[in-house]
Amino acid sequence: MSRKLALASGEAVRTACARGLLRTGVDEASGGVVSRAVLAERVGWCADLVVGMVGALLGAHCNATDVDVLASGVDASGRRLPSNAWMALRRLGWTTTVPEGVRVNDRIVRMVQEQAGRVLRSVKWRVDLTAGVLSTWPADPRRRTPLEWDQVRAAVPGGQGLPSTVVKGRTRQAAAFLTTNGRLPVDVFELEGAPRVTRMLLLAACDRQQATIERSGPVGRSV
Repeated sequence: MSRKLALASGEAVRTACARGLLRTGVDEASGGVVSRAVLAERVGWCADLVVGMVGALLGAHCNATDVDVLASGVDASGRRLPSNAWMALRRLGWTTTVPEGVRVNDRIVRMVQEQAGRVLRSVKWRVDLTAGVLSTWPADPRRRTPLEWDQVRAAVPGGQGLPSTVVKGRTRQAAAFLTTNGRLPVDVFELEGAPRVTRMLLLAACDRQQATIERSGPVGRSV
């Protein structure tokens, strides 16, 4: 059963975001109110835990083979991968481990897999862009000829509509690597290194046990 809202002809889905401020919390075990300082400390601890777990997961799968597998949209048996990143990673068997001495519920693991999966999916575009630039390296990286522009655009998926500034920026990045190392990078992973992990908690990957929101009082206020 799909939870997606059925749309009529001519309708479209639009996602909106709103800034929220956490003021207090409730201890699940005792039911007591948690102060703002304690809440900030606990959320910060959880965010640091998630960042470390995401980094470990990216370290294991941020490579050309795994990125291509995820981008293909199907698993080893040919079944379509779920749209949710954390579900797709679980289908592929890409799990994460919790640091020794720490116990977390499955919702935390979902947040880790969701963030890592989104990063890995976004890497695919940079993989293809970098591969196209490297495979059509110009005689003069500072100025491509019209023919060389045609070649690089043909080598990059969707390259015909790609702004020239994007290609130039990636070319400068590769040229700097060439100057430092005396050779071009093999791929984007050697060029950029490990992706940066953002310190955040993706509550969208959780169910109501971890995060809920509802109207409270006047319009424009929620808890």
